[in-house]
Amino acid sequence: MEQPTRTGFATRRRTQLFDALVDLILVEGFAHLTLDEIANRLRCSKSTLYTLAGSKEQLVRAATVHFFRRATDDVESHIEPITGARERITAYLSAVGTALSAASDQFMTDLDAFPPAREVYERNTQFAAGRVQELITEGVAGGDFRDVHAAFAADLAATMMVRIQQRGVRDSTGLDDAHAYAELAAILTGGISA
Repeated sequence: MEQPTRTGFATRRRTQLFDALVDLILVEGFAHLTLDEIANRLRCSKSTLYTLAGSKEQLVRAATVHFFRRATDDVESHIEPITGARERITAYLSAVGTALSAASDQFMTDLDAFPPAREVYERNTQFAAGRVQELITEGVAGGDFRDVHAAFAADLAATMMVRIQQRGVRDSTGLDDAHAYAELAAILTGGISA
């Protein structure tokens, strides 16, 4: 049997710490937490946290990147086996909604108020819009969708995704994030169907 390498252990431990940190801040937010509190909650030392990032701000940004990387992997693996352009877009947006539903109001408030984390969210929203554009383009090419301006449709989706993140949709409609993403998928795919 092969012995795990020190590097393998360190990478696994690092991933476990980031997973635990993401779980913590998704539920509670992060603005009010100190490094001492984070270390205590993760059952590690502050020096261990400093191996992940040089400051609380860098740690929060890195955790936000980790969250979105994990969410992107989950979303992509969810849609991989799905066929049909309409079904893929619906599944994609629904999976995005599901991934973001883990984020508490406090996390989203803290994220919006902290520019480095907000920038990560905005970059991921643009990535998601690009992915929607790819799915629309594939659907147009396959004859599943009418010939629409895919970049415009993706921009429309991105605008709504930002409004969902900023809680504007919930405030004006009462829809939670998962239902808002489902409605977005239904309206978007219904509007571009062939």
